[in-house]
Amino acid sequence: MDVFWNDDVLFHDTGFGFFEAPESPLLSVQIAHPEGPDRIRNMKSVLQRGPVAQQLRWRTSTHALEADLIRFHEETYVAEVKRAAHEGRRFTATTLLRPGAWPALLAAAGATLDAGRHVRVTGSPAFALVRPPGHHAGRAMADGYCFFNHVGIAAEDAVANGTARVAIVDWDVHHGNGTQAGFYDRADVLTVSMHMDHGAWGPTHPETGGVDETGTGAGAGFNLNVPLPMGSTDTTYLGAFDEIVAPRLRAFEPQMLIIANGVDAGQFDPNGRQLVTMSGFHALASRARALADELCAGRLLVVQEGGYNPAYAAFSVHSAIEGFAGLPESLKDPLGFMPQAEQRAKHDVDWLKARILAGQ
Repeated sequence: MDVFWNDDVLFHDTGFGFFEAPESPLLSVQIAHPEGPDRIRNMKSVLQRGPVAQQLRWRTSTHALEADLIRFHEETYVAEVKRAAHEGRRFTATTLLRPGAWPALLAAAGATLDAGRHVRVTGSPAFALVRPPGHHAGRAMADGYCFFNHVGIAAEDAVANGTARVAIVDWDVHHGNGTQAGFYDRADVLTVSMHMDHGAWGPTHPETGGVDETGTGAGAGFNLNVPLPMGSTDTTYLGAFDEIVAPRLRAFEPQMLIIANGVDAGQFDPNGRQLVTMSGFHALASRARALADELCAGRLLVVQEGGYNPAYAAFSVHSAIEGFAGLPESLKDPLGFMPQAEQRAKHDVDWLKARILAGQ
C-alpha cells in the first residue's frame, strides 16, 4: 500500500494550553494541545517500525495549489486562512493557527490530492498521512482543529476529473459536519458519518449529526448519519457498518471510496467516549477494503483524521492500515483493556437502524 507523506505537516505548531483551550491562569503546568505534531510523528513511526512496514511504499507528496483548495472552499476563505497561517489567529477556542503554518496546510491537502490521483490512475489503495485533520472545515468555516477539508477537496478533484460517483465514509468519533455541509445538495457524492451522538456544538457546528439530516434538493437521501451511543464497542460499530453503511454504499455504486480514518473512537482517546479497540479498527478497515474491491475496482483513498492519544492512536492506525491493505492484524494490543459492554451492542444497532429507516 502506498503512503503519501510530507514533512511539512509538522510545521503546524498548536502549542500548549488547558488541553485544547487557551491557557488557564489557575494551572501551574499547561499541557500540549491534542492536535500537535507528536501524534502524527508516532503514527509514522509505528508504520515504519511495525510489522506492516514491509508492505508499505512511502511517497513524498507535493503541496496543493490554491486552485486545488478552491475546488471545495470559497476563494475568500482560502485567502483568510492564508493570512491567519502567516500572522497567527485563534478561529475558535479550540482551533488556532500560529505564524508559519501555511506550508503544513498545503502539505496536508497536497498529500491527500496526490494519494487520490494515485488511486484513480492505478486502481490501488493509498493512504494520506496528514494533519491537521479536515472533516470539520466547511466551505468557508474553520472548526474543530480543521482548516481545509481534505476529503472534500479530494472528492471534488475526482468528480472534476471524470469520477461520476464518490462515496465518503467517515468513522472519526466526531460528526463530519464540514463534509456533510459541503455536499448536502449533491447527488454525485454520498457522505456517510459514523460518530458519537454528541449533537451540535455551536455556530461553527450547527449540524446535529442526527439521522434526519439526509440532504436537500438534488442531494436528498445522499447524506447518511449514523450517530452511535456513547460507550459503543467494536460490536456496535461493526454491526452499524454491516447493516446500515454497507447496504447504502452498494445501492449508491460509487466509482471511488474515500475513508476519513479518524481513530479517536478508540477506547483510550481523550477526545471521545467510545470503546473501539485496535482490532475494531482493523475490522472496519478490512470491510472498507472489501467494499472498494467489490464496488470500485479497488479505488480506495484513506485520509487520516482524528486520533489524539499520541501513543494508542498510532497503534490503532497500524491495525487499520493492515486492514486497508488486506492483511491480517499482527500487533498485539499493548493495553488490551475492554469493559464487558458487548452485551448491549446488538440492541444499539437494532435501535439505530430502526431510527434511520423511520426517517427515510
